[in-house]
Amino acid sequence: MVRLNSEGRGKRVFGWKAAVSVLVFVVLGFAACILPDSPDAFHPQALLRLPIEVPLTALALLLLPRRLAVACALLAASLLFCLLFLKLADIGVLSAFQRRFDPYLDMKMLFDGWNMLSGAVGTAGAALAIGLAVAVLAMLVGIFFWACVAMTRLGRTARRIAVAGFSIVLAAGLALLAAGPRGQAQGFADLRAASYLGARLSLVATSVADIRAFEAELAAGDAHGAGGPLFSRVRGRDVILVFVESYGRSAIEDPRYAGLIGPRLGDIGRRLQGAGFAAASGWTRSPTVGGLSWLAHGTLLSGLWIDSQARYDRLMESDRASLNRLFRDAGWRTAAVMPAITMDWPESAYFGYDQILAAKDLGYRGRPFNWVTMPDQFTLSAFERLARSPAEAAGKPVMAEIALISSHAPWTPVPKLIDWDAVGDGTAFDGQADSGETPAVVWADHDRVRRHYVETVDYALQALGDYMLRFGRDAVFVILGDHQPAALITGPDASRSVPIHIVSRDHALVQGFIADGFDAGMTPSPKGAEPSMDSLRERLIRHFSGP
Repeated sequence: MVRLNSEGRGKRVFGWKAAVSVLVFVVLGFAACILPDSPDAFHPQALLRLPIEVPLTALALLLLPRRLAVACALLAASLLFCLLFLKLADIGVLSAFQRRFDPYLDMKMLFDGWNMLSGAVGTAGAALAIGLAVAVLAMLVGIFFWACVAMTRLGRTARRIAVAGFSIVLAAGLALLAAGPRGQAQGFADLRAASYLGARLSLVATSVADIRAFEAELAAGDAHGAGGPLFSRVRGRDVILVFVESYGRSAIEDPRYAGLIGPRLGDIGRRLQGAGFAAASGWTRSPTVGGLSWLAHGTLLSGLWIDSQARYDRLMESDRASLNRLFRDAGWRTAAVMPAITMDWPESAYFGYDQILAAKDLGYRGRPFNWVTMPDQFTLSAFERLARSPAEAAGKPVMAEIALISSHAPWTPVPKLIDWDAVGDGTAFDGQADSGETPAVVWADHDRVRRHYVETVDYALQALGDYMLRFGRDAVFVILGDHQPAALITGPDASRSVPIHIVSRDHALVQGFIADGFDAGMTPSPKGAEPSMDSLRERLIRHFSGP
């Protein structure tokens, strides 16, 4: 802006640096305030807002004494960082887990996020993506801080012009805000950033109180309600608990997947029945969605609701007996088959396993299926060879917890069953591991991702069905999903429930579950109840212990 002096010459009163600093402040301030905090909120109407915090902050920078103004600039930059970080975290966590980011409970999961990302795109790709994200965020905050400080140094005339402009914007915003429900511009002007950050502080306080309540629950002790001697109904038999990755209710009921999974369950049920097995199925509500499978494992095995990493960490430090430990104390040899565990696993001490078969212990010599270390058929074959057969030779039943991971993202390549006698050391799967489309190709098309997802779930169920028919003998199988997949697969607001199947040649045992609300066969009723997963431990103890 140029003003003529008394001699008619132009005098610059609003230089380029002043103009750039104001423009940067306005653009970044508005962007941080109006950025949606949900993946479903990206539409033009959501961006048509006047956040009153922006002109208020600008006037504080322009009118406060210099020292206070610089302190205000530092505070504004810090709040901008908080808004951007929290909103981006909300978008990511809502997309993956269908809940908001919790600063108190979720910070520990950043390392797990790194493991997931590096497994999907490689260490170099993950490091590059995270490095770029951090650099861009730091750059935006740094530029905003520079703009705020520059605004505190505006000349007298430029300051007056800026104050007048921001005052007009603030007055208009306050007038619209005061109009409230009566104004046609309802919701256009708001103080949403302040309420958003306030809600975050409230969430932290709630989370702290939740952990204290959970610690009290742990301290209260553990009294199970077995109706007779513990596990007397399954005495001498192997009890095999299988978690199927991302096997959720949507896989059975969503029209996009039901055409494949429904017939698969029906076929497995008919073949099991022909081999003398009985089956009962139902639903149970998982504490997690889209990932963090260990929360579901901890919930079922402890009988407590473990819906956060903080709760899980407290459980690992407690002396509450896991279901595995109860079986071990009752005479079973306990085993964990965890093909996704590739690092040290100190939490295993809590569960009470006699034998741990992590990825390196299973003897797989084949190529990985991207993030998936080995196909489910190999996992089941290795369990039979390394855990079940040796225990049987020693005259002890096995209580095993198995995690099947072929249906874990990125869902490519899709494995295929081979002859069980040809499984060997896993090199027979190398051709499959090198086939199919890359994750980058699959994830570029939502329909393709969904197709790969359901095909891997179908494969996991097929492998399980074949295993039970071939190696089932007199075992009792408890098969369930750990959680629903991400919203990309299920759609928003999908049920958190997962299927659970009880399979055994003991028809009376299975009939007890049917009398308790399960449905006969391998397909749960659409109208079936959805009890929470923490209640399942007590039900298993009760049915396995009998009168």
